[in-house]
Amino acid sequence: MKTRRLGNDGPEVSAIGLGCMPLTTPAYGPIDLEESLATVNSAIDSGMNFFDSAQHYGDGKNEELIAKAIKGRREKVVIASKFGTIVHADGHRSVTGRPELIPDACEGSLKRLGTDYLDVYYLHRIDPDVPVEETVGGMAKLVEQGKVRFLGLCEAAPATLDRACKIHQITVLQSEYSLWSRFAEDELFDACLNLGIGYVAYCPLGHGFLTAAVKSSDILGEKDQRHSLPRFDGENLARNVALLGPLEDIARAKNATPSQIARGWILAQGDHLVPIPGTRRRTHLKENIEAADIALSKDEIDQLTQTFTPDAVSGERWPESGMKRMNG
Repeated sequence: MKTRRLGNDGPEVSAIGLGCMPLTTPAYGPIDLEESLATVNSAIDSGMNFFDSAQHYGDGKNEELIAKAIKGRREKVVIASKFGTIVHADGHRSVTGRPELIPDACEGSLKRLGTDYLDVYYLHRIDPDVPVEETVGGMAKLVEQGKVRFLGLCEAAPATLDRACKIHQITVLQSEYSLWSRFAEDELFDACLNLGIGYVAYCPLGHGFLTAAVKSSDILGEKDQRHSLPRFDGENLARNVALLGPLEDIARAKNATPSQIARGWILAQGDHLVPIPGTRRRTHLKENIEAADIALSKDEIDQLTQTFTPDAVSGERWPESGMKRMNG
C-alpha cells in the first residue's frame, strides 16, 4: 500500500489508516466483535499499518481488541491512542489536560494494548482550563521515558499548535476533514505545514454521508448517533443530499464507489494528509484500501471542490455540546 509520512520527522504510515472507534462503539449500528477483530487482522494483512484508537472508545475495549490483532506483529503497525476525554455516568463528556493524570492514562493504554510504547499519543481535546503548555510538558515526559514516540493534538487551533510546539514538537494534528468539512483550509493547513505537523483527517466520509447511502434519516437505527448531528436533520439533510450528484457521477464513471472518490479527493489535497475512515467490516475495509489507488483528474477534483463549498453545506458538523469542545 502507498505510504505517507506524518509531519516532517514522524512515522511512515499507510496512505489510508483505520479509525478504530466503530470497532467497539455502536455509534453507527450493532457491533460484532468477531467481525471487528477480523477487520483489523485483514487490514494488517493487506498492508495497512496505521490504527487510531482512544482510551474511552468502548471504555477501553477498543484498545483490548487491537491488542489481539497486533500480538506477535507489533513492529508492523503504527498505533495511535488518545487520552483526556471523560465519559460521565449520565453519558455527557468532559475533557481534561491535567498533566498529573497523564502517566496513569498512558499506562492504562499500554496495558490494554499489550505493548510497552505508543507510536503517537494524542490529547483528545484541548482543555480550556489547563494551559496547553502544561499538558504538552506532561506528555513530553512520556517521550523521555520511551513510552511514546510522537505527540499529537486533536482539534487544536493554529495558535494552540504554535504554543504547544514551543514546549515539544507536535508531530500530528488530528481533526475533521472531508468534502463537507473544509474549515481546516482557512488557516489550519498553513499552520501545520509551517510547523512541520502532519494532518490526520477523521470522519473523511462525513459520518457516512459521503457514501451517498444515507439520503434519509429514516434508514438510521434508533440509537444511531447521527440522529444528533445537525447535518443529518430534516431540511439540512435534504439540502446536503442535493450536493451528491457530481460525487455519484464521478464514481460511476470510474467504476468506483462515492466513498472511494471522497477519499481520493482528500488524498489529492496534499501529501501531509492521511485520512482514517472508520469501519467495522471487511467489505468496507477493502473499499478503503482500494481508494488509495484511485487517481482523480484536475477537472474532477475541481468539480467536487466547487460543489462542496463550506457555504453550500447545511448545518454545523457537531451539536452545540460538541462544538463547545472545539478549540477555536
